[in-house]
Amino acid sequence: MTAYLLQGLGLNSASFIVTVYGDVVVPRGGVLWTGTLIGICERVGLNESLVRTAVSRLVAAQRLRGERAGRRSYYRLDASARREFDQAAALLFAPDIAPRGWQILHVPGLTAEKARQMRMGHMGGQVFLRPDRGQPPPDGALVFHAADPAAPAELAQFWDLSALQAGYRAVIARFAPLESLRCEALSDGDALVARLLLVDVYRNVVLRDPRLPQAVLPSDWQGHAARALFRRLYRRLSPAAERHVAARFEGVDGRLPATTPESEARLAGLG
Repeated sequence: MTAYLLQGLGLNSASFIVTVYGDVVVPRGGVLWTGTLIGICERVGLNESLVRTAVSRLVAAQRLRGERAGRRSYYRLDASARREFDQAAALLFAPDIAPRGWQILHVPGLTAEKARQMRMGHMGGQVFLRPDRGQPPPDGALVFHAADPAAPAELAQFWDLSALQAGYRAVIARFAPLESLRCEALSDGDALVARLLLVDVYRNVVLRDPRLPQAVLPSDWQGHAARALFRRLYRRLSPAAERHVAARFEGVDGRLPATTPESEARLAGLG
């Protein structure tokens, strides 16, 4: 039932593995048996060889950390990757924080590529811009705080909004058909696969989004519709997905629970 979600997707194995950990494993103790990971990856077309290669690379990059119990291998997110996904989880599941004006930053040595990763607009030279949500400045930065200008829409020129717009349109085109399915049309396993793909694809767009104020965005901005779709589908898919987690996912202490206070808090944040 979820095969069409994979059509033309070009799923990245390392990204999907991090999604499995961030979405399912971290809220349930953080540790997963390798056999479970291989099983869920096989459902999206990633074979055991690809998974083991990706896991090795994630370990080498200090994204995953391994441990053994008897003859079984287990992995957890490394501390740096955990912090990164915690930040992503705040974007995915927590209510949005409205900006209060702007940060104008002079950051010696900051490259344009690194600035894009930090969702900053490049104003020229070593000067960058972002909505002011109280973010701490990068090391060595000189920060000025500014109110909204008289013509805020002109600030859009400092970001590539066309690429983000295309990303959000792609999210909607791929996942909107799920809303027409009855809940019982998906097996528990398919519901989990659909939720993981939803998180993986949407996360890879929203992490590049500076979340500009409405006055700066184009009138047909698709980010709001994509966010609303993500929230509706995540809530709808979760009961069946969590049944599959409880039935099939194993950590070092046995089966993972269907829900935990942390997983329930995420769902509550979507409300």
